[in-house]
Amino acid sequence: MVSLFSRTVTVGAKFGVVMVLLPQGTFEVATFRRDGPYLDGRHPSEVCFTGEREDAQRRDFTINALFFDPETEQVIDYVDGQNDLRGGIIRAVGAPRQRFQEDALRLLRAIRFAARFSFQIEAATWDAIRSEADRICQVSVERIREELLKMLTEGRARLAFELLNQSGLLARVLPEIDTMKGVEQPAGFHPEGDVFQHTLLCLEHLPEGASPSLVFAVLLHDAGKPGTQTFEDRIRFNWHEKAGARIAEEVCRRLRMPSRDVERIAWLVGNHMRLKDFSRMREHRRRRLVRMPGFEELLALCRIDALASHKDLSLVIAVENYLHEHDETDLQPAPLLKGHDLIGMGYSPGPGFRKILHAIESLQLEGTLRDKSEAEAYVRAHFPCEANPQD
Repeated sequence: MVSLFSRTVTVGAKFGVVMVLLPQGTFEVATFRRDGPYLDGRHPSEVCFTGEREDAQRRDFTINALFFDPETEQVIDYVDGQNDLRGGIIRAVGAPRQRFQEDALRLLRAIRFAARFSFQIEAATWDAIRSEADRICQVSVERIREELLKMLTEGRARLAFELLNQSGLLARVLPEIDTMKGVEQPAGFHPEGDVFQHTLLCLEHLPEGASPSLVFAVLLHDAGKPGTQTFEDRIRFNWHEKAGARIAEEVCRRLRMPSRDVERIAWLVGNHMRLKDFSRMREHRRRRLVRMPGFEELLALCRIDALASHKDLSLVIAVENYLHEHDETDLQPAPLLKGHDLIGMGYSPGPGFRKILHAIESLQLEGTLRDKSEAEAYVRAHFPCEANPQD
């Protein structure tokens, strides 16, 4: 095959796959093949190059086993995949259990396709998914992560997670979500039901184009509730957001997500209750909060949380109005003093500088200090040189 093209890059010689470099772009070209036994649960131990009919038999689902002849513009179908496409059916090619034993990631792919396209999973294929669910533990966490991310971002995420639950896969790939089932909540705040039902409703409200950090934060924002539930005067989940942040970090690290995403998701989960105190915050705390990286996603998370429970958006709207009323210079004005100003005033550089500058900025954000001279006077009055503040 390589001899047919002038510029190629071999990416899978054993499997007959090359990248063909053309002026119009790069194309992946694969030779039709028949696979030998799958000994590692992902790759065939050997392959035999053959024709398209046998190649179709090694594919995962009938809707993915169709060929198109660009010369005749005809669809070539050896597995009745066109009928399944028209009927909205996810059906494994050949023996379903064998397909899932070859590559257990197909268990998740079946559910993702069913949710994304609103298709039904054919009965024998569904039975095989449930029977082979334990095999998902053989799949690398990176591949599982990518399938979960696609489920959360391609649309109909709620349906995907309902199918994960019904198939038994949820408890195996995300036990932290599975434990939410049956964890009751106070009906006054959560008329929708238990924590799992609330989480499913949240997934229903995910906006199109949501980032990986937002979708995983929405999924995990109440992960701390099962471990913090108490029954006093009513059902409570005190500090569940802090417990949830720890769990979210553990889950994301287990899935080997990028460190930046791990930190953002844990921050979103750990702070998703902060807006309830927004109206009572001092002005400097408000401004520091809304200018933090990720605040827009935090606001989106709070909106979704409200829509999936009491539906009261007054707090979210109030914060949105606040943002509209304050431009960037209001939220982060030029500092009245910097470190070199303190040195010029006779202060010795040290960790105490941070405390002084933080105090000055707080008063500036409150409107108490308006210019450099007022800031200098405040520093001299409250931070004498001989008592340089320490952390």
